[in-house]
Amino acid sequence: MFLTEAEAEARLSDLHRERARIERAIADLTLFLAIGRQMSGPAGAAGDGRRDPAPIAPRPDFSGYEEPAPESGSDRSQARREGRLLMEAASEILDEAGRPLHAAEILEGLTLRGLSVPGIDPVAALNTRLWKRSGPDGPFQRLGDAVYALASGPDDD
Repeated sequence: MFLTEAEAEARLSDLHRERARIERAIADLTLFLAIGRQMSGPAGAAGDGRRDPAPIAPRPDFSGYEEPAPESGSDRSQARREGRLLMEAASEILDEAGRPLHAAEILEGLTLRGLSVPGIDPVAALNTRLWKRSGPDGPFQRLGDAVYALASGPDDD
């Protein structure tokens, strides 16, 4: 079976998206396990350095939950503008630093610029935003747990 160039590029693009999805799933599970291990306290009583697995929380009861009203188009477009502004500022912060930064360091720079990241845990929320934009075509490169650099483009080689 021979593919045309366009078919090969489309397939390659699909595979890059699938790889990014798998890497996100791996990172989510790794983070879940790390948090569980931190929450389980000190090493097991045997003193062998192993920890008991974190207990799994019971499923929350959503019986009284009501779906929020759908956002209007202008609310969504405003949120998108704010998200783009955050990512542009994060890019500028990384460029000015000239080195990879942890999401917490980027958040400090955003705060100094008068910007905030919505969410219960702003560092985690920012990490998620950066992570989603660190794929093969994204402006950021993920170097480790919540550590990002600007992606090098084809002209940067």
